[in-house]
Amino acid sequence: MATLASSSSVLFSSPHSNLTPPSLSPSRLSLSSSSHLSATLSSSLSISHSFVTTSRRFSPCSFSVKAIAADKKKVLIVNTNSGGHAVIGFYFAKELLGSGHEVTIMTVGEESSDKMKKTPFTRFSEIVSAGGKTVWGEPAEIAKVLEGSAFDVVLDNNGKNLDAVKPVADWAKSSGAKQFLFISSAGIYKPTEEPPHVEGDVVKADAGHVAVEKYIAEVFASWASFRPQYMIGSGNNKDCEEWFFDRIVRDRPVPIPGSGMQLTVISHVRDLSSMLTLAVEKPDAASGNIFNCVSDRAVTLDGLAKLCAQAAGRPVNIVHYDPKAAGVDAKKAFPFRNMVITLLVRSFRHNVNLSLTSKFICDDYSDNILCLAIRGHL
Repeated sequence: MATLASSSSVLFSSPHSNLTPPSLSPSRLSLSSSSHLSATLSSSLSISHSFVTTSRRFSPCSFSVKAIAADKKKVLIVNTNSGGHAVIGFYFAKELLGSGHEVTIMTVGEESSDKMKKTPFTRFSEIVSAGGKTVWGEPAEIAKVLEGSAFDVVLDNNGKNLDAVKPVADWAKSSGAKQFLFISSAGIYKPTEEPPHVEGDVVKADAGHVAVEKYIAEVFASWASFRPQYMIGSGNNKDCEEWFFDRIVRDRPVPIPGSGMQLTVISHVRDLSSMLTLAVEKPDAASGNIFNCVSDRAVTLDGLAKLCAQAAGRPVNIVHYDPKAAGVDAKKAFPFRNMVITLLVRSFRHNVNLSLTSKFICDDYSDNILCLAIRGHL
């Protein structure tokens, strides 16, 4: 499996209030693939950007930094035990450990639960072998589970409402945590006729994540919230790209609801873990901000199927259908929402400017093949 180099060059600069938001030069997705299943297939989304004011081009004073923990920190990750966000804590823990930080990952529930028989939990030995700690317990009992422990940074990658997050946030505050990070969701934005969504757009007032963001902003001097959409990457707990690979490698039709031209946005979990690590290592730049977490370019549902087929070196047979006419619940039959959802990452580049290479779908194809073979699909 391809890995994101820990020495990736990152650019930092302080935001200036007299600047307009950065204008991002369009990035292109280049896909390289091989027909050999044993090869690691990868694609790169090169991100470049420029800062433009209304009157002149601004060249920020910047410096290059390697992912080395000059200020070693103790980080707690409270991780969900299922769903598309479960893989976030796994990758974040591995990246922090690789950068020299101390990491404890507390997974909700019990270690003996059947949920722990799925990825990414079956790969937690990778965290332990890298020097991290793994524990299990309920957020409401976090003080008991972690009795006597203290952390510099706490990430809640579990709660979807204040009832679930408040016990963690209150304990973090009382135990002396200096920074609190929260994995929110891009699903809290109100539908708009002017996509893509950017940070600051109107959100659903009754969304549980909104209440959490408001609360941690009141309680912590240093906080940040991250709003991902669809996460991809090896070890995912939820079918995203694997749903397409599963059908393509078995020469099955790929049924896509509607026209297939609906736009969506995805992001590799490595990119989100890199963003989170930067927030830990540059807390002043990240503090008090909400960040969208997606790739620079949207992709159609048809395009997603074609990219997976290209990576697999196989043809794809896309079949469009009307869910209502077919009597099918598209929410259950298809891994993506049957609607246009696009976002733009603006705040993170404005506050913690970075240049990195996003890994798209195909670097995980070898792992997907192995996973399908184990499940008896091949």
